[in-house]
Amino acid sequence: MSRRRWVRLDNASNMFLAARSEVDPKVFRLGAEMDHEVDPQLLQEALEETYEKFPLYHAVLRRGVFWYYLQDSELRPTVTEEITAPCAPIYQADRRSLLFRVMHHRRRISLEVFHALSDGTGALWFLTDLVTAYTQLRFPPERADPPAADGAASDEQAASLIDPTLEVSPRDPVAMTGGEMPGGETASAKPGHDLTTDSFVHYFRRRRRRRADVWEARAAFSQEAEAEPTGVPDGVLSATDAPEHRAAPSSPARSVHRVRGTRTPDSRTRVVELTMPAKQVLDLARAERVALTMYLTAVFFESVRRSAGDLGRAPTLAASVPVNLRQFFPSTSARNFFATTRVEHTFGRGDDTLGAISRGLERAFRARATAEALEGKLRRFLRFERMPALRVMPRPLKDVILDQVNRASNRGLTLAVSNLGRVVLPEEVAVHVDRMIFQVSAVRPQFCAISHSGVLTVSFTSPFLETDHVREFARLLTASGVDVTVVAARVTEQELADAGEGTR
Repeated sequence: MSRRRWVRLDNASNMFLAARSEVDPKVFRLGAEMDHEVDPQLLQEALEETYEKFPLYHAVLRRGVFWYYLQDSELRPTVTEEITAPCAPIYQADRRSLLFRVMHHRRRISLEVFHALSDGTGALWFLTDLVTAYTQLRFPPERADPPAADGAASDEQAASLIDPTLEVSPRDPVAMTGGEMPGGETASAKPGHDLTTDSFVHYFRRRRRRRADVWEARAAFSQEAEAEPTGVPDGVLSATDAPEHRAAPSSPARSVHRVRGTRTPDSRTRVVELTMPAKQVLDLARAERVALTMYLTAVFFESVRRSAGDLGRAPTLAASVPVNLRQFFPSTSARNFFATTRVEHTFGRGDDTLGAISRGLERAFRARATAEALEGKLRRFLRFERMPALRVMPRPLKDVILDQVNRASNRGLTLAVSNLGRVVLPEEVAVHVDRMIFQVSAVRPQFCAISHSGVLTVSFTSPFLETDHVREFARLLTASGVDVTVVAARVTEQELADAGEGTR
């Protein structure tokens, strides 16, 4: 890798840099909870091996007069013990440092990434390679566990029986949301981890993109949809899927309910993890014939309504949902390649049952998450970015403009959701991984979902101390027959003091 190699940031990354703040440093975390105490020395060896496969992760962020850019570096990552709060800031303008960190705590391996570097896809590729390398060092072949007895399904086989609509192998070209990702690639398929590939430029700045590649991808996902009796895989929306109704127009920002609360003492992210059997929740979503993400979003809306008591003059709840662009525009780039769409529900103006809300969200999401709609939206963004006046505008002023655009968008949102789907690891690795974790820093209440071996983990993050909406979310699922386990991170001095007393 050339020392001086550099590349401008993509469209999404520029927004992350402009919108980052003390409350929301634009950091996300992926983690794997192992079946044993993590060995830091072996994890370091695994990290060094994995790092060589990902040139993108060697990059540091530099500031130019007119733009930010990624540049190769000779820095080396070091595994650390987890002592910081979840999703703590990574990028510091006055320091030349890597844009990710790897940590361990007891049985957990965590990868945290600054979102300007990579999206959930690239991070998931990195983490799965890291966990695989670590497991092979920790349990070499001669010490591997014996195969399952006759008649006993492996973890991966059991997972496929539980959740056939959500599958992410370590090498699949997938990313950020909506349960995104059908599997299908072999373990030998090598995605592009290089520094230079910018799929936004490849597809949306060219006058005529290669239609054959796009139609081939659409056909593949249409076949998956036809093969799945309960509908298309969660978050995999083919352009040929016609919505039942047109999406309702967005409500004005002033009518959208916004969750408010008491800020955490040091602006750290409040995290609450809910763990549950994936099959139980999938059965509820399938009963309504909706994708898992939209069902969970409907539960989230109802939870916020219940915890708020009275929505008053703002009866509309709106959520931001990221969409994996690789579903429509083939790409194996580990850099950011996703877009966001918006879904909403107005209480008191129709059927407010959970099933009706989820079906309405599903129709709206399908209407907006099509190749044509997303392409038009992204082409407009990139045309705006390349306006002559903006191109010669100094970078600090561009940051101010993008930050104001982001703030205006936030005023029309109540929540954010993201579902990375089901992660499928090699069988010899999966048997040592109890569950996967996905969390993000948040400027508003948010949940992130991920599943592995039949275990679904939904992590709620928020800048506020209050967790009433999480309590209602758990109650709604429990009342529907889902076995939910709740774990909350401590953030206040009293909570930390209580924890200290409990260990004496």
